Amino acid sequence: MSASIPSGLQLLLTALDLTGTFVFALSGAVAAAKRGLDVFGILVLSIVAATTGGITRDVLIGAIPPVTLVDWRYLAISILAGILTFYWLPVIDRLRSPVQLFDAAGLAMFAVSGAHKALAYGLEPPMAALLGMLTGIGGGMARDIMLTEIPGVLRAELYAVAALAGAGVVAFGDSLGLPPTATTLTGLVICLGLRLGSIYLGWHLPKARPSRSTRVDDNPK
Repeated sequence: MSASIPSGLQLLLTALDLTGTFVFALSGAVAAAKRGLDVFGILVLSIVAATTGGITRDVLIGAIPPVTLVDWRYLAISILAGILTFYWLPVIDRLRSPVQLFDAAGLAMFAVSGAHKALAYGLEPPMAALLGMLTGIGGGMARDIMLTEIPGVLRAELYAVAALAGAGVVAFGDSLGLPPTATTLTGLVICLGLRLGSIYLGWHLPKARPSRSTRVDDNPK
């Protein structure tokens, strides 16, 4: 069963989804290029990173088939990002830590758009915030797993927490009757700020400190 979404909110969701798709696709393509994958591998990673979060969101809220599978713009944008990366990687690479920057931007956009769409489909604010977080982290997790890396969400960095904070602003702002544009912008700023603070200022969650006897010996005799 589909939800009735106001035209203004639908336009906002689509703009955030398409922009997030592009920046996440860039993050996947750049990561693939830096690992030495060929053009096919770059395109696959760009599509996977860009669409996994949105597909997961739509399946969970019953928006079937997922919009990324029926709207040609999502696939086209993902492929465009992969092609741009393949031919102009040196230009893109001039940015400081390009994968992390693109990933942070995509995380923020997908988190707030995911929360908005979950609310439009009738979810309560706590679950809408969680679904917004899942929308944001899905693509990055899939990208890292395919590159045999530990997903950033499982490390101590502010990744899932940043997405949850941004999505939470949107979800609970809606329950308070706040203007959606204001909550969207605030959620974007908070999520992006937390993520960039983690990248450049070292903000992180506390880590477990195992005792000396439980640590793995890196140089066994």
